[in-house]
Amino acid sequence: MGLKVLTVDDSRVMREMLLMALTGAGFEVVQAEDGQHGLEVLPGAAPDVIITDINMPRMDGFGFIEGVRRTERYRGTPILVLSTEFDAAKKTRAREAGATGWIVKPFDAEKLVAAVNRVAA
Repeated sequence: MGLKVLTVDDSRVMREMLLMALTGAGFEVVQAEDGQHGLEVLPGAAPDVIITDINMPRMDGFGFIEGVRRTERYRGTPILVLSTEFDAAKKTRAREAGATGWIVKPFDAEKLVAAVNRVAA
């Protein structure tokens, strides 16, 4: 099995699209429905790469990224933000929280897979 990817998105449709794109590329995928759920499944998931949305209920992507970075084991785990947002201030805030990169929705499956492989290298 290839890399393990944790996807965090409140949209069921987006989670299904990510699952299809990533498993189709040979990745193992663990899914979470929002930032809070993402932090809950993180220890058991032990991902190589994390993909997270920003706008979610309970805990947004910024809070999730900060929570991941507070955990010693995942300080260096690459985190890609996948969002409809493309505002420079939000990108800066995500980077300051610890995000590795930013991909705008809707995503191209091949480019997403390439980005995951690139940050995991």
